[in-house]
Amino acid sequence: MIRILLVDDQPLFVESLKNSLETYVNDIVVVGIARNGEEAVRMAAELSPEIILMDVHMPIMNGVQATERIRAASEGIKIIMLSTYDEDEYVREALGHGAVGYLLKDISPTELIAAIRALKSGIVQMSPQIASKLIKQMYDQTSPKYEESRRQFEWFETLTGREKEIFGLIATGYDNRQISDRLSLAEQTVRNNISTIYSKLGVKDRFEIIQLANKLQYH
Repeated sequence: MIRILLVDDQPLFVESLKNSLETYVNDIVVVGIARNGEEAVRMAAELSPEIILMDVHMPIMNGVQATERIRAASEGIKIIMLSTYDEDEYVREALGHGAVGYLLKDISPTELIAAIRALKSGIVQMSPQIASKLIKQMYDQTSPKYEESRRQFEWFETLTGREKEIFGLIATGYDNRQISDRLSLAEQTVRNNISTIYSKLGVKDRFEIIQLANKLQYH
């Protein structure tokens, strides 16, 4: 069973979310509902969920502050931020504090369930709208941020063109097979490239890739 903690101050939304998760599948259990970040920190310590779905804008303590505290206390808990907006500075801060995904609240129950299961398997999650912006900003040389990012993040320039493509796809949640299909490469070739990327950037997993990607995008 995948143990989930829901964190949101909107009763109607969070109860609907709980009902959807518990009605559609039998491999996910909602262990608790927190109404603000302060409750989330306490309940995360008490209930030890595997995954937290964390709203951004809440009273008493917002999702960014809660994410920072929870990740400092337990790096094993994976946190997906939920937001109404695809341009949300608070979400960007949360990603910088160790959140591993960013989903919009209008996601369908089936898509959310798929995202939770994928995250359980180690695949980071972003809504398609966010993913497309990430890819565009990483490769759009006309973007005002491109030259600044290139100067500030020389590590990105150590990657070949193909490795940058794979880096971007990893950062937006693609698994090896999906990367293989997207780029028309053999899966072994994808694995070899990923190994090279990890070695060049000094990272050990996909979660560290998304953190680097967030720094590159949002600097």
